[in-house]
Amino acid sequence: MVSETAIAQLKIDGQPRIIVLTGIMAAGKSTVARLLAQRFARGVYIEADALQRMIVSGGQWVVEPGEPQGAAKAQLLLRLKNVCLLARSFYEAGFTVVMEDIILGERWEQLQEELSGLPFSLVVLAPRLDVVVQQRDKHRGKSPQGEAWATYLNQSLRETMADAGLWLDSSEQTPSQTVEQILQQLGLATV
Repeated sequence: MVSETAIAQLKIDGQPRIIVLTGIMAAGKSTVARLLAQRFARGVYIEADALQRMIVSGGQWVVEPGEPQGAAKAQLLLRLKNVCLLARSFYEAGFTVVMEDIILGERWEQLQEELSGLPFSLVVLAPRLDVVVQQRDKHRGKSPQGEAWATYLNQSLRETMADAGLWLDSSEQTPSQTVEQILQQLGLATV
């Protein structure tokens, strides 16, 4: 267990915060989140897919476009709960946390409940659909998800998250340019 004195010593570089990045697959969440977390003296990057991969037996990934059902839905909700628990723990220890996941619909409501009482900002990476499908999805390190997934997620994100957070069209930006825009628009100082 970490003592209160140790936690107080960790909080040497000012107020920590939590930044939540969302967007459809191949929007650049993982790359931007890692680069953004590196900009803080005490930064943590939490990748939701890494928590999903911790399930080594019985894991249920969502495999087709549409609202997840059954075990896949339950595991998505559990994953988000645990991402938020990690974020809370690191935040309370004085770190600025950058977490990423596809947050939309009821997961947005869950995120707000899980992070209740903590200062967090939501950033929606929203590159144009054609950029995601024709350029980014095919060239990323993960398995391409395809146009059907991108179209479904894009529509669902825009319908359920339209009034939430800071929306950025990162279609024509490098990841570093997107990080700079996030820092500027959220008014954050870094090292």
